[in-house]
This record gives sequence, structure tokens and C-alpha cells, in this order.
Amino acid sequence: MKDARSHLGDEHLMAAIAQGDERAFTTLVDRHLSWAMRFVVRILGNKADAEDTVQLAYLRVWQGAGGWTATAQFRTWFYRVLYNLCMDHFRRHGRVVTDGDVQLDELVDEQPSQEAKLIQQERDHQVQKVLASLPVNQRMALVLCYFEGVSQAESAALMGVSEGALESLLARGRAAIRSKLPRDLH
Repeated sequence: MKDARSHLGDEHLMAAIAQGDERAFTTLVDRHLSWAMRFVVRILGNKADAEDTVQLAYLRVWQGAGGWTATAQFRTWFYRVLYNLCMDHFRRHGRVVTDGDVQLDELVDEQPSQEAKLIQQERDHQVQKVLASLPVNQRMALVLCYFEGVSQAESAALMGVSEGALESLLARGRAAIRSKLPRDLH
């Protein structure tokens, strides 16, 4: 049976969470977990660190729901929480370069053929490897704009940079990817 809270908007769920409603929290987690994990895996480069980071982000949601105000969409605010936690991770651990331990196709809902899966797995591995080698700000800009579909204006605001600076980060990131990816993956 579907929970009656599943039709509520995020702002109503946050208000319920502020009152200690655990089922509202579960509904919010279920609604946003998939994209949050994809985003953080792409930024940090490995699934274990991403799981820890997303779990910490949801702990912040639970603890901070009472002080949350709907000045922006929950998703925008949550991107910022995830972004800040990723930056904290990099400050604590230094720059992380993946060794390919993440299988990005594990996070995709569709079931392609086995051959298509293998090709996509290799492409994802190569892209993740190149992304992980980029400076953090370039990686963050590329993931937000191209993988997560966040607008440039919103991405710039999330990252605390001007739109011009974001465009520069995107251009440098794209150029770096073109130079580092094997030609057949362009």
C-alpha cells in the first residue's frame, strides 16, 4: 500500500520531518536517493565514499528540517548540501582519483543487452577515470550541468561562482576530456 505522504511536495515533507515524522523522511529519501547517489558517485569517484556522504547528507536533512525554509526548491538546497559534503571530503582526504571501482551502470534503471552493457560499462569507466583526473571545480561543473541537468545559473549559484566562471570551467573541462578520452569515445 502506498504511503499517503507520497503525493506531498518536498516542502510539506520537510515540515513533517521537522515534527519528527519518520515516514515523511522515508518518503523524501526514497524520492531523492537515486539521483543523489549518482551525483555523489560521479563527484567522489567511488561508491563507498558516496554512500557515506549521501547518508551524512540525509542525517543533515533529518537534523536540520526544523530550520529549513523553502526559499529554494528542496532539490536545489539538497544539491548544495551534497556539494558541500563532497568539498569537505576532498579537504579531509585530498584529491581522490578513482581506480575504476565504480560500476556506473549499477545506478542506471534500464536493462540493456549484455553487449550494450559491456560497451557502456567500458565507456562509463573511461569517462569516470577522466572525470576523476580533472580539478574538482571542473568536475563539479561538468557533473552538475551535463550529468545532472542542472541549469548553468543554478550550477553557478551552487558552486558560488559567476556564470562566466562556470562557463570557463565547463570549457576547460570539456577540452580536458576531449584530450584525455580515447578517440572512439568522443
